[in-house]
Amino acid sequence: MTAETVPVIGFIGLGVMGGPMCRNMAVKHPGEVIAFDMNADAYALLEGTGARRAATVAEVAQRADVVFLSLPGGPQVEQVCLGPDGLAAGPRRPAVIVDLSTTTVASARAVARQLAERGVVFADAPVARTREAAQRGELSIMAGADQALYARIEPLLRYIGSDVTRCGEVGCGQVVKLINNALVFENTVALAEMMVLGERAGVQPAVLLDAVSKGSGDSFVLRNHGRKAMLPREFPEKSFPPEYALKDLGYVLELASQTGLAAHVVELAQRYYAATASGGWAGRYFPSVIEIIDRGDGPAASGQQGPAHG
Repeated sequence: MTAETVPVIGFIGLGVMGGPMCRNMAVKHPGEVIAFDMNADAYALLEGTGARRAATVAEVAQRADVVFLSLPGGPQVEQVCLGPDGLAAGPRRPAVIVDLSTTTVASARAVARQLAERGVVFADAPVARTREAAQRGELSIMAGADQALYARIEPLLRYIGSDVTRCGEVGCGQVVKLINNALVFENTVALAEMMVLGERAGVQPAVLLDAVSKGSGDSFVLRNHGRKAMLPREFPEKSFPPEYALKDLGYVLELASQTGLAAHVVELAQRYYAATASGGWAGRYFPSVIEIIDRGDGPAASGQQGPAHG
């Protein structure tokens, strides 16, 4: 791939976020886009675009110059990049792999090292914001890459993101994404607790959110998760469930341990989402944590230290 040529884009993983991202790339990119997903139904979202369907990961590797990944986590990224049928396994390999998934920092850096040994450069570029933002091409993207690689991939990331930030060298995108997610999960627990408190003390939840949104307690979580999910108490399936929150919080605690930080607020949030997942809300949108708080089944009631309930 040179500056004068239009790269062939590969895209692997057409899930809740990956599907809309791939569609935006297929619509906006002047060159070829080739997509792969194990679920045949996932390709329906690409109808009407110029995206071509690949039969295997190996086919993506054979044709694409730059491959984007949107996968559930680190193990899947490692398998797709480095496995026996992965992107770096065959004689023809992509020049660049960009991981849009959320993984551990250590995994991102290990994959980058192993791919470099095979002549492939790697960037971590996890995405933030909602599925609706993915559909609009307005994600926030946190990239970890050296300056030269970032200059190559930034124009492609602009197909899917309205805000693209180089956070540092490889792995730094994951650092920022994990911190972002931890803040969202912590804020959601705090808001849920205060919504329950306000209602029990005589303030209607809608009034509470309206008033707080005009003051210093306003937040993205209040305007989105609070208004759209916790206020109507609607927590659909096939959204971001508490199990995914637990995965990300586990990654944050791993990083905290590696850096010598005692992350007590993260640990508390982890206990709340564990109670949510085990308390009847597995597979449902993670702001359902308000239901656990409302019925008194939070960490203290689940055997953690705390005052006894009379």
